[in-house]
Amino acid sequence: MIRFAKNSTALLSLTFMLSSACATELLVAKFEHPPKILPGSHAGGESVLNVQENARAAALFESTYQARLARSPIEQAFEGIRDQQDSWDNYSDAFQRESNRLDKAHLKNLQGLSPELLSDANQLNLRLYQQQLEGALEEFKWRYHRYPVSHMTGIHTGVATVLIRLHRIETVDDANDYIKRLQGVTELFDQLIDGLQVRAAMGILAPKFVYQQAVENSQRIITGQPFADSGLADSPLMADFSRKLGELDIAEPQKQWLQSGVQQALLESVGPAYLKLIGVLNDLHSRAEEEGGAWTLPQGKDFYRHALRQTTTTELDAVAIHHLGLTEVERIQGEMRAIIEQAGYQGGLSDFFAYMQSEPTFLFPQTEEGKQAYINEAERVINEMKARLPEVFGVIPTVDIVVKPVESFREKASIGSAYYQPGAPDGSRPGIFYINTYDMSAMPKYALPTVAYHEGIPGHHMQVTIAQGLGNVPQFRRAASYAAYAEGWGLYSELLPKEMGLYADFYTDFGRLSAELWRACRLVVDTALHDQGWNRQRAINYLMDNSPTDREKAIKAVDRYLVLPSQATAYKIGMLKIQVLREQAKNELGDQFNIREFHDVVLGNGALPLNILEEIVNRWIGQRLVAVE
Repeated sequence: MIRFAKNSTALLSLTFMLSSACATELLVAKFEHPPKILPGSHAGGESVLNVQENARAAALFESTYQARLARSPIEQAFEGIRDQQDSWDNYSDAFQRESNRLDKAHLKNLQGLSPELLSDANQLNLRLYQQQLEGALEEFKWRYHRYPVSHMTGIHTGVATVLIRLHRIETVDDANDYIKRLQGVTELFDQLIDGLQVRAAMGILAPKFVYQQAVENSQRIITGQPFADSGLADSPLMADFSRKLGELDIAEPQKQWLQSGVQQALLESVGPAYLKLIGVLNDLHSRAEEEGGAWTLPQGKDFYRHALRQTTTTELDAVAIHHLGLTEVERIQGEMRAIIEQAGYQGGLSDFFAYMQSEPTFLFPQTEEGKQAYINEAERVINEMKARLPEVFGVIPTVDIVVKPVESFREKASIGSAYYQPGAPDGSRPGIFYINTYDMSAMPKYALPTVAYHEGIPGHHMQVTIAQGLGNVPQFRRAASYAAYAEGWGLYSELLPKEMGLYADFYTDFGRLSAELWRACRLVVDTALHDQGWNRQRAINYLMDNSPTDREKAIKAVDRYLVLPSQATAYKIGMLKIQVLREQAKNELGDQFNIREFHDVVLGNGALPLNILEEIVNRWIGQRLVAVE
């Protein structure tokens, strides 16, 4: 999974550099046709009007992006911008309505461009930005159907996540901005509480289990100094500020003054704000139902149809996705049976699932040494893949990636076993592959390579850093995210090393298939929970019966799907599209097919809706066929 900040919902999401500028230009040039000869122009050039319209388009793309970015201090933080690092995003209804009004104005401005006068590249830019804004306007209609607090992530944990991961303290001003952000938690949480109460009045409550775990996560953030009597360690935010302040080269009296300012902000703003939120969450817990998919919400099925379109960037409906999942589950299980038969295992697939779950030699120990051993092995797998990249990629990113454990205050309820957080576009912050070491029994050795390939290289880190470094495309495209594209590439990146011979043994290859099977099961379960009315237990049983997972992991997965309708469908839908496009290119190009070129085409325009990705690959195929005639 990849974590992005997106516009005015950046905290909710706490749910991309090419090797050379020349390579970037070549990638972009692949998708350009010769310039059009317009009336009044001379051969070999463009008319004045055409040049002016392209310049106007470029300026409009940039001004629109900057105007939208300016409304989200947290998205700025993800981008490495520190202009508003003393502030939080505004979640008030008035601010959201104003953002919606501005998006309508931005879209109207884009619609004022003349596509026929634009270069092919700018025609693509225009289509993408219009689609992005139209999606934002559609999402606004359903904004209250999204949960701003869940048991895994949300504004309540996003506060600590942003401050700890993104807020650097390199000057006294940075430290003061940290303190101002702490003071601003009061207003931020008042906005959050207003949103929760509006949802409750509409009959939109998360399942009951969400609120209890959200309360526990909130309590962890205000546990320790200065919220408790002496004897306890520092709270997460106190410890973070003290560590960062300790690295600042300033006089000791100034450090003490800043330390006192943080303690005061924690006690007078952060503590009371969290206690107020906890009271509201406890009240919502008493009113919530035990479970409930999207279909139980007001206009729930319509919302889920919208969510599927947003996530998959296709017109596939819930019924089609459900049946696709059933077909994929059957196919992958067939491949698994063939593998265990070849290995000489005596027993059926369910027996082998049980063996894989119970064999202790497949696990790292639940100790600090065991956790570090997992991180070390993940680093080794990533470094091994780095050395092999030139075999299958023409463009190699240079931005670094580091492996870190998920912080203790949020590891228990964190999404999944691992995820990737993009680095800053300016290189000031590396990409981070986060590993959740809370429960090492959920992190078997045979699954480790698959996770590292997906989250690191050639998966999310490679895709994101290449997009960030596309100097010849507008900034809005370098920062864009489409779940089906990103997670589809991540899942495809689990398969690619298999074709390169990088899965060392039978067990790691079975682990790869297990991961793919898990994503196929998601298609079945997500659509069943949110469209077909399955209850929580039926979904848990389906995962346990059809994949190598124990009850605890199945429960955690289903609870994730319940609070993130449609998100789990992105992986398989995106992967299948990339595989279909690759097979099409191989069939049409024959001996002219080059896997390095194909991968560079898929990644070379940044994140894309799947329909646009298909058009770009088809154009590349056509140009390659013309070139060899």
